[in-house]
Amino acid sequence: MAESPEEASSGPLTNIKEGFVWRIRDALGRHPLANDNTDVFQDSGDEDEEEFEWGMVDRMRLWRHDALMQHLYETAAFWGDKIVSWTNDPNDAFWLAQTYFMTHQYSRAERLLTRPFRAKPPIIPHPRRSDDAHVGPNGFGSPTPAPSDASMFTPAPLGGTGVPFPDLKGKGREHDARLPMGPTAMINVAAEQQEGVSRLVDMSVVCRYLAAQCLVRQGKWAEATEMLGEANPFRNSGRSGPAVPNTDGGIKVEASMCHLRGLLMLKLNRGDQAKTCFMEALALDVKCYDAFDQLVSGEMMTLEEEWEFVQSLAYKEQTPEDADFVRLIYTARLRKYKHADEHAITRRRLIEEYGLSDNPDVLFSFADALYAQFRWADCFVITSRILDLVAVHAPTMPLHIACMHHLQHLHSKLFVLAHELVEREPESAISWYAVGVWYLSQKKWADARTYFSKTSLMDPRFGPAWIAFAHTFAFEGEHDHAVTAYSTCARMFTGSHLPLMFVGMEHIILSNYAQATEALNAANTMCDGDPLLMNERGVMAFNRQQYDEAAAMFQQALDLAQVTQGSQKSWATTYLNLGTCFRKLGRLEEARDAYVRVLEIDNRSAPALGFLGLVYHLMDRLHDAIMKYHEALSINPINGHVLDLLNLALETGADEGMFGMSGPPGGETAWEDRMKAHAEKERQLKLMRQQNAPPPMAGTAHEILFSHMPRPGEERMALG
Repeated sequence: MAESPEEASSGPLTNIKEGFVWRIRDALGRHPLANDNTDVFQDSGDEDEEEFEWGMVDRMRLWRHDALMQHLYETAAFWGDKIVSWTNDPNDAFWLAQTYFMTHQYSRAERLLTRPFRAKPPIIPHPRRSDDAHVGPNGFGSPTPAPSDASMFTPAPLGGTGVPFPDLKGKGREHDARLPMGPTAMINVAAEQQEGVSRLVDMSVVCRYLAAQCLVRQGKWAEATEMLGEANPFRNSGRSGPAVPNTDGGIKVEASMCHLRGLLMLKLNRGDQAKTCFMEALALDVKCYDAFDQLVSGEMMTLEEEWEFVQSLAYKEQTPEDADFVRLIYTARLRKYKHADEHAITRRRLIEEYGLSDNPDVLFSFADALYAQFRWADCFVITSRILDLVAVHAPTMPLHIACMHHLQHLHSKLFVLAHELVEREPESAISWYAVGVWYLSQKKWADARTYFSKTSLMDPRFGPAWIAFAHTFAFEGEHDHAVTAYSTCARMFTGSHLPLMFVGMEHIILSNYAQATEALNAANTMCDGDPLLMNERGVMAFNRQQYDEAAAMFQQALDLAQVTQGSQKSWATTYLNLGTCFRKLGRLEEARDAYVRVLEIDNRSAPALGFLGLVYHLMDRLHDAIMKYHEALSINPINGHVLDLLNLALETGADEGMFGMSGPPGGETAWEDRMKAHAEKERQLKLMRQQNAPPPMAGTAHEILFSHMPRPGEERMALG
């Protein structure tokens, strides 16, 4: 590392040992990874030579760790390789493997972690055995050796987060027989050498975890599963569990291994096992956000299951000082279909007590709540603020893009955003998802489907792309294909009710009422707080001619929409459905009120005008009915049903007279008397006008009428 000007002016260090101590103190001030002071070369009897050689290796370790901190990975690998060649120290081998992993050299890191090393680890069983009564806190078959045994290779405690091995002190220049290398190295080790030779993955849980990470990155799912085990091997060890705090306050390696095991289960299409692994990882350590994100963003849990699980985590046992904050920040990420009051209190506390008013995750909670209420414009304002703070926020981007799709005046901005994302991050699935949504907004279904398919191939766990992919079939009228796509999405995202709801909607269109009822009821079991789902269940009841039940469901949907304070325009169709149910039940006054409510929301709703005219028609108010029919046809002139109703109303009015079936008000005799009185009054008024009229003008009526017209020849004179 470069020296400061003050250090350079102080002159060379005359005492090597004193200089080394000074460098160590300086390293302690920089970062903790530079505190590796293993004494390697101790075979010389000369003290100065011994100290010089020991300091040389230590300086290289400092170079290695400084290079890691400054992202100079090739530098770290270069010096780290020399250190391992000199020391054969498992600690140094571990950090070299970490360097290879950071540079995506996964095969090289795996080979280093699984090749033989000279050490004397305890005799250990395979880590997959969870019923071993002698499993220690580090996951192996014997307790951790005492720190005083410097010649032993000590595995790290299970919950630790630091360097996985203690410092070894021993001969660094022993010229022993070379150990075989390669995939079959342990098989080829001579029998007399096997007692003192072991692999790093057999010595430390941390090394085993890193090796499994390398195997996952290489796509070797079976080998990675064998390395980790299909279940947590420490589950019944007595030193594991949510109530057991971590020894150093960091994140438990056991929780990280459970999270990685969950990712493996997803790769192997074992969704239920993956969900169990992620739940176990988060229960073991609430600080393991990756497991939480997989559960929430992947919608692996139902709404109530998600809420109860997050609220029941052992926050106080694991993080006594920060328990309340961790619980609040996790609660803010949950779905917003229910517990609206609790979510509002959570956001308020995060802002007022913790000062996170401009934090992207807290702002996302606001945006998610607005999106659930169909308030696209308000949601777009919040998401725009988030993207001003950070260039890309993974949870926010789907909401931001969806709002731009729903708001027609933002389609041009969506086009620009999609181009920017593709240019800036072509390897990101969200970039191509934005392109697909733009094509969807332009009603180019085939092109949109192409990009949604590409998005799902890049990230198979990206739920919005699967839903949008199925939407393209539904919009094209390919309802059978849409059902298949929605069903695939439902199998992948078992905690979301939306795919099942869309399956039910498609079956309604196909008149498969039995399948539609089954899908909608299953969706309602998962989430009974979605007003859109309640509307669809009402449609299903209406199709079964259960009008009372349908009206109750439509009213419940509107009540839920009021609770969520959603946009009224989004629920105009539900008011229309409610009015139709009332009309079928003969409750014409309530039907009229429902249709009037639709017109208050959208005064150019042709269906509402037509249905309101029909209600007036049924109430024998033919004049009002004819007016509403005309208004409906002025908006949609080719509506055949309204045209037929208008003709029927006109014919009925012609046959029944101007008063219809009820006749004139007060009866025929009273009406005749009123007409005679009216005629006499008109005659008197006419007589009075004649008596008070001014004298006639000169000329004939023809001359008066056309006196303003030019005479023959005047037109030519004017033109001349």
